Amino acid sequence: MSAVTRIPPQSGVAFRIRAGQILRIYDPLGEQVADLFAFKDDDHACSLSSGRSIDYASKIYLSTGDILYANDSRPMFRILEDQVGRHDFLLTPCSQEMFEILYHHHGHHPSCFENLYRALGEFGIRPEQIGTTFNVFMNVEVGPDGAVAVKPPKSKPGDFIDLRAEMDMVCGLTSCSAENSNNGRFKPIDYAILPGA
Repeated sequence: MSAVTRIPPQSGVAFRIRAGQILRIYDPLGEQVADLFAFKDDDHACSLSSGRSIDYASKIYLSTGDILYANDSRPMFRILEDQVGRHDFLLTPCSQEMFEILYHHHGHHPSCFENLYRALGEFGIRPEQIGTTFNVFMNVEVGPDGAVAVKPPKSKPGDFIDLRAEMDMVCGLTSCSAENSNNGRFKPIDYAILPGA
């Protein structure tokens, strides 16, 4: 088993994962969100797709047994085990513009989008290539009228999700920077890349 790597609060990392390996994402302290995005390692035009994944699953909340698809409909990840059962695949990663438009924030604010494009830039990936992230542990409720409400994550300390890579990929992963997603606090996220069965 590979060592567990900690992503400090309000930061992000990028790494390669090979087909068959398992990405385990932990919430070490509880109620913290991690934004995940991925590209095919040798073809960055192939990237994670919220729309394809939700369409093929016929539901907005993906969990154990579900597949995260690429924009060309190839499987990227399969969820093998999910100790929380609530993640978001509707909302884009938090950004400087989001903090300004939604929360009228003035000045710089750390964001998942910035952390992702800075980390993924080392692999030649540009900011505009990053789309809607799989927001691990994020608890988004959709009302009967279509209104979206961000609630505190349901994850408890030590909870994790296992995603098996279905292709060789470059991944970006963050410890989310949005107060509203994390019940008003910033905490780390842990991850490990495990060998497949």
